[in-house]
Amino acid sequence: MNFKALAEKYNTPLYVYNLDEMSKQYESLKSAFKGRKAILAYAVKANSNLSVVRHFAKLGAGADCVSIGEVRRAFLAGIPKYKIIFSGVGKADAEIREALESDILYINVESDGELQRVEMIAKELNKTARISVRVNPNIDPKTHPYISTGLHANKFGVDINTAKRMYIRAKNSEHLDPVGIHSHIGSQLTELDPIREASEIVADLVRSLQAIDINLKFFDIGGGLGIKYNNEVTIDPYEYGQAVLGTLTGLDITVIGEPGRYLTANAGYFLTKVMYEKSNDDKRFVIVDGAMNDLLRPSLYDAYHFVEAVDKEGEKTKADIVGPVCESGDFLAKDYELPALEHDDLIVVHSAGAYGFGMGSNYNTRGRSAEVAVEGGEDRLIRRRETFEDLIALEKEYLD
Repeated sequence: MNFKALAEKYNTPLYVYNLDEMSKQYESLKSAFKGRKAILAYAVKANSNLSVVRHFAKLGAGADCVSIGEVRRAFLAGIPKYKIIFSGVGKADAEIREALESDILYINVESDGELQRVEMIAKELNKTARISVRVNPNIDPKTHPYISTGLHANKFGVDINTAKRMYIRAKNSEHLDPVGIHSHIGSQLTELDPIREASEIVADLVRSLQAIDINLKFFDIGGGLGIKYNNEVTIDPYEYGQAVLGTLTGLDITVIGEPGRYLTANAGYFLTKVMYEKSNDDKRFVIVDGAMNDLLRPSLYDAYHFVEAVDKEGEKTKADIVGPVCESGDFLAKDYELPALEHDDLIVVHSAGAYGFGMGSNYNTRGRSAEVAVEGGEDRLIRRRETFEDLIALEKEYLD
């Protein structure tokens, strides 16, 4: 990929997505569940650009959504309603109402309190709400604590006993239809054993529910399959599929996966230009035009991204790559080995296709980056760069 040509054409900071690479990742995961009824519901939160979501829609994907805004994005992108799932810990009444009126596949319920709200709203609408309960199996996913979701210390889901009570309530309700079960223990998973163990626990719950005539149709394994940012040893998709399917012996149930990062992260790049270099005593800084408001992961998680100084060679020394935002936490990398750099040199931050642009902000009144897709060797703009007028559009009419 010619990063210099893209930077010259679209300016920086800039996100670039290789849609062909996303297709490869999708097909590799789809083949892991070949021979089994399965839906891959793309986790829209990973990269919610409409063109990216539409790309997965064309490949046959569903959508895992965590807000009604993401549900609307899925519809706009062409995801059929029978492949859309609405998840998330805190759904507002208006969101639940719209999801039911939109007749999506099901709502993932994360608490008994939420189940009661869904039932009440379904009754008001004279509808039957298809639901799934998110089970928290209390499994350590061996990942960063901020992206761990399967322990009782995390806010997500309910324990096994609570889940059983919720299913019994749903079974006995005129306005609830329990069709699925859901579990997701965390993101950026690189060990197979926690995934297998969680799947075993949830599959056993499915069998115990069958014994009381609650027959579920969907077994949602969540997402979280890890990718390589640095030197991680990742899970083979086939082995992942076999680990899950091996726990479902005797169950006639459709498997649903919710991949996000796995599909998009390594297919995305963040391009930023050097503005200056400076040193404070023996501390070297490379100041670039991209910042934490563009790519938050390093500041938020202390996340590592491979960084490439395009067409620059020479002796390398450690430097912090920092942006213009007025925060000491504004950095893209710390103590990273880089050659000497000059004004307008191009830096490419790799593995930026997931949780990059979507976590961006307008802090310091900075417009968010443009986004570009590359497919079949051709590039196209899929989101223009924000202007100052965009940033103040919702405010200026209220000026005194």
